[in-house]
Amino acid sequence: MEFSARYVALGDSFTEGLGDTDPTRPNQVCGWADRAAEQLALAHPEQSWGYANLAIRGKKMNQILSEQIAAAVAMNPTLVTIYAGINDILRPKVDIDAMMGRYSDGLATLAATGARVLVFTGFDASTSKIFASIRGRTAIYNELLREVAQDHGAELVDYWRFREYNDWRLWGIDRMHMSTAGHINMANRVLEQLGETVRISMPELPPLPVRTTSETLKDNAAWTKEYVGPWVSRRLRGVSSGDNLSARWPTLRSPLALNSH
Repeated sequence: MEFSARYVALGDSFTEGLGDTDPTRPNQVCGWADRAAEQLALAHPEQSWGYANLAIRGKKMNQILSEQIAAAVAMNPTLVTIYAGINDILRPKVDIDAMMGRYSDGLATLAATGARVLVFTGFDASTSKIFASIRGRTAIYNELLREVAQDHGAELVDYWRFREYNDWRLWGIDRMHMSTAGHINMANRVLEQLGETVRISMPELPPLPVRTTSETLKDNAAWTKEYVGPWVSRRLRGVSSGDNLSARWPTLRSPLALNSH
């Protein structure tokens, strides 16, 4: 099938859709990119939209560049979104300058297709006791990203400034990935960046729980055991939660038919 508009999403768990559970879809997730693609197709019925999502959880910058860029270019995209580098920043050691130099080369390749390219800054995790420690690294990453995005005409989705994500109801139970509400909000942020007027209705958020100090400590201990421990263990062993997974939507397909794959 020939598509007049072709959207290819690249990256890691953020773009794969982790935290937005949907048992009917590959890898059992939906995510903001699926949701944004559907809205684009609905908003522009005069165009035939194709959508591919090559993102896989746990992927680092070099993997995304080597495994996803060429595949995206081969689809002759008209729109590309890419989020990469945060899994590198989470490692004990990272050369951010060198990494961003490679990212710049990747963005140059994508821009050469003539596609509209959207990139994302990293989130300001100042409210997280675990991830606040990488705030400085993320700020450096963001500043370098602003420069390389400008160099290649890429547009910036400025996640760092999205203060609504300080509300933990936009995050999943693992506190590392966005919840369904968080993914819907991100889809709307992307649609806003694209100049679209359509928005996805946000679900009603549950009341913020009132927790005693002892309850909070108990919750944090359980979270550390169930999520932080395995996460740290994988990094020490050099393995990823995405090692045995494939891209969810590796070829272009109509975003209006994702539930009938």
